[in-house]
Parts: sequence; C-alpha cells; structure tokens
Amino acid sequence: MSGSIRARALGLGAAALAFIADQADKYYMLRVYFARHPPPVAFGPYLTLERQWNPGISYSLLSASTPLGRYGLLALALVAIGALLVWLWRAVSPLTTLALGLVIGGAFGNALDRARYGAVADFFYVHAGNFSWYVFNLADCTIVAGAALLLYESLISPAAPGKVA
Repeated sequence: MSGSIRARALGLGAAALAFIADQADKYYMLRVYFARHPPPVAFGPYLTLERQWNPGISYSLLSASTPLGRYGLLALALVAIGALLVWLWRAVSPLTTLALGLVIGGAFGNALDRARYGAVADFFYVHAGNFSWYVFNLADCTIVAGAALLLYESLISPAAPGKVA
C-alpha cells in the first residue's frame, strides 16, 4: 500500500473513530447518565457535567433559532466537511491526514446533532474560581486536537507542512 493511501486510511479512520466516540458519548450522556444523575453533576471544583443545547457554533455564535438558520448552519458545516475531505484526500502527510480526520469526525458528529435535534448537545463545563470555560462535547475536543496538530505541523514540524500530492 502506497504512502498516500496509508495516509488517507489513517485520516478516514481517525474521522470514523472521532465520530463514533462522539456519538456514543452523546448517546450515553443523554439517554443513560443524565437519566440516573440529573444535571448539573459536579466532579470536584473544576468540572461539572451539564446538559446544554448549542443552537449556534462555537461559543453560541451565529445562534440559529429558526429552521432556515439551522439549515443554513448545517449546510455550512457540510460544505466545510466536504472541503476538509478534499484536503485530506490530497494530503500525503500522515500527521495532516490524522489532524484532518479528527476535525472531520468531530464536525460530522456536531452536524448530525444539528440535523437530528436542531442544536448541538454539550456536556463538559470546566471552571475554576472566576475562570469559566464554555460547555463543550467530545466532538469539540477532537476538532481542537485536530486543529492543534495542523498548527503544530505548520509551525514546528520539520516535515513539509500539509504537503499535497
């Protein structure tokens, strides 16, 4: 198997794993965990499990309260996923394809929420003293991890960043 085929397989596998893990986590949290433990559930002074529905994108930006707005955000997500898939398909660096796969899988998981529920399910709330982070989900974590890997590769990695065939 050639290097670019292995790199594609790595990226598509990462996308599938990120998507499956996100959807399994959301299923468990919504259908099992919160049925037994009504939110909020504090885990020490820094982490609280909550059930929030985000009708927008990061930090609830572009909040969509109408069906047209929700379909617009869903369409935007699908176009972005399509563009990332093209990038993944053309990339030959395993690190690039891994990173893109993580972003694609997380974005697809959140897009499925938006299509299914009209909003994205978020659960994890990190806070300490006056510091308060937004409520997020596993898909958000994979998107951030993928973006961090792309940033690492473009700024620090000695390999040619995002080399495209």
